[in-house]
Amino acid sequence: MNVLIIGANGQIGQHLVRQMQQSAELNPIAMVRKEEQKAKYEQQGVQTALVDLEGSIDHIASAAQGADAIVFTAGSGGHTGADKTMLIDLDGAIKSMEAAKQAGIQRFVMVSAIGVHHREKWMASAPHYSAAKYYADMWLMRSGLDYTIIRPGGLTNEPGTGKVKAAADVERGSIPREDVASTILAALVDPSTMGKAFDLISGDTPIEQALKLV
Repeated sequence: MNVLIIGANGQIGQHLVRQMQQSAELNPIAMVRKEEQKAKYEQQGVQTALVDLEGSIDHIASAAQGADAIVFTAGSGGHTGADKTMLIDLDGAIKSMEAAKQAGIQRFVMVSAIGVHHREKWMASAPHYSAAKYYADMWLMRSGLDYTIIRPGGLTNEPGTGKVKAAADVERGSIPREDVASTILAALVDPSTMGKAFDLISGDTPIEQALKLV
């Protein structure tokens, strides 16, 4: 399965590319927005696409040609303002869904944020971020695509454990980015995750087993 990773230079994206390179089932296509990022991945033997999410749907759709699935793990980052959050985390996500349709790709995995499906749980310090994630998720659920929405808790750079807690609603907690990437990989090859959205934190259940329970 060829997978376009939108946000491949982000911290989860980098784990995702590495894990896919080690997989016998999945082949990464790294979508990045800077020439130096493209060069880095090409040196690693990774197929790349140079596309800016603030550009056109056509450009994203062109990058997706030959892909069987799309993973959206892009984000504006905490150092930007609300305007960039809306342009990347919301509009960029929606343009990516439209590009998937244009390219004839049905499978779409979204990396969202824990609790955003409940307005009362939106981050008081960054309600625009929660709103962007919420409405991007809602758009995806109504898109007709074969979606999986993964809503991880607080992200850490600790080594992954391979064990998580996944459910429609879980208490706030944290999870290594490496385990989020591993969960994305497992979801891509597990058809039972299609049409599902769930919170994700560290836990005691192996990832493949946890996905069967959501």
